[in-house]
Amino acid sequence: MKRRSCSSSNVYDVCVVGSGAAGGMAAYVLTRAGLNVVLLEAGPPIHPERDFKQHVWPYEVPRRGLGFGGRGDGFIAPHLSAHLEGEPYTVAAGTRFVWVRARCVGGRTNHWGRGVARLEPCDFIPYSRDGVGEDWPIRYEDLEPFYEKVESLVGVFGTTGKSSMPPPEPRCTDRLVQQACNKLGIPCVPASAAVLTQSLNGRPACHYCGQCGRGCKSASNFNSAQVLVPTALATGRLRLITNAMARQIVLGEDGRAKGVAYIDKTSRIDEFVRCRAVMLAAGACESARLLLNSASRRFPSGLANSSGAVGRFLRDSVASQGRAYLPQLADIPPHNHDGVGRHLIIPWWKRDRCKEFLRGYRIEFRGGREMPSVGDFDDICEHAEGYGRTLKNKCRRSYGTLLAFAGIGEMLPHHGNNCDIDSTVMDEWGIPVLRFTFHWSDNEIRMAKDMQDTLRSIAEALGGTYIANSGNNDELPFGISVGGENSHELGTVRMGANRKTSVLNGFCQTHDVTNVFVADGACFTSSPEKPPTLTIMAIAWRASEYLVQEARKSNL
Repeated sequence: MKRRSCSSSNVYDVCVVGSGAAGGMAAYVLTRAGLNVVLLEAGPPIHPERDFKQHVWPYEVPRRGLGFGGRGDGFIAPHLSAHLEGEPYTVAAGTRFVWVRARCVGGRTNHWGRGVARLEPCDFIPYSRDGVGEDWPIRYEDLEPFYEKVESLVGVFGTTGKSSMPPPEPRCTDRLVQQACNKLGIPCVPASAAVLTQSLNGRPACHYCGQCGRGCKSASNFNSAQVLVPTALATGRLRLITNAMARQIVLGEDGRAKGVAYIDKTSRIDEFVRCRAVMLAAGACESARLLLNSASRRFPSGLANSSGAVGRFLRDSVASQGRAYLPQLADIPPHNHDGVGRHLIIPWWKRDRCKEFLRGYRIEFRGGREMPSVGDFDDICEHAEGYGRTLKNKCRRSYGTLLAFAGIGEMLPHHGNNCDIDSTVMDEWGIPVLRFTFHWSDNEIRMAKDMQDTLRSIAEALGGTYIANSGNNDELPFGISVGGENSHELGTVRMGANRKTSVLNGFCQTHDVTNVFVADGACFTSSPEKPPTLTIMAIAWRASEYLVQEARKSNL
């Protein structure tokens, strides 16, 4: 590692770290308000025409997408991995946790499931378990106007907002599930997603290829790299620096942040950008890591960490999955099954109904004849013999007969779930890595059991055969997911009114250092069962507007 340090003489108004949902939104709002911004992204730029695998068939990818040793897909958008070369992380003894990162412009908005739903007023109501619950310092009314702004900009269908677009019609499998849910008294309603069903600001409406996870070349499926970052660049007030691995926020003698030190991953040289304010938006775990690695004489346990809450209360969504084999789908005539993924969803229906666990969960489902991907039909020979035309006919008959279900629920905060610095391990750039400690509580285990019971009841009401899906989680009860698998990490730098138990105020401003903000999922004080991305963008927009006001008052 070259340790020659280079720094720019420019002083930017704001340095934003991370270019995904929160960072892209911050850059968009700040530059349009007239501030000069530098945006640090740890990965390379995205070139959709070259990088996205939309409409690619398995036979067009080397080894049909399996890669070396049977690993890899070859079909998802690039730069997404739980095991980045040269950037390890560790886990505490007895812990299972997977940290999925996307090192590229736009971050995980290039790969996300596109589900959007506003938090409800009840989601901001404080609750406590083991004395670690924290009150949200904001309420639904504070975010409502920003939800409207984000939905208008991003383009979503199926929400209750004024700017929502009409949802796609239910498909054959959707209607079957809805009929089964009606029998059981379970609501099944149109889903909400950040996918255009009408053209918006030069972005065409979705053509329903269903390949969103492979990247959307037309940007009909929202991502920060194609919508937010280009708009911010067009103002002329944004400098985007890619392959910039942030390693430390540097304080001045006045106790305020004066810049961010980073490593140019291409030249392997230390660099430094000067700024009047810092906004972290690198994801809940990476933002916590940067604060913890910014320890100093003033903040020996990590920057802005006088409360000791940085890295604490790590959460992910609770999930348990299953499949249903529906024999009635084996012989239906071929038909148009195009779509956007989820057209219907089972919302949180356990509220005040189940005494076995606190809070609740939603259910997502998907099936039908979609574009084949890696691994399709890989187990057909375990159930059927044959070759040539006979085997092909068996594959055709089974094609589209499986429905996949997933319960996704809320995890309660727990002080023992955290990420801290493992000072014995460095990444390729010489930066100490994160160590994860993570366990599901009895509440989450009971929720997963209820998920399995509900999924089975829906499958049986469909007249199908239920197949519990433990995947690689055989040792975990009721098929509950490994921590981090759902990529909904939240809560490691939580907001709150009490500075002794929280890190941020309601505008994502750290209590200890007034010109440092954290506007990604780290700021959440609870983790409702809704997908968090829409709320992350709304919170980032609100925090950015507040930062602009403070800058104009010369408070930064």
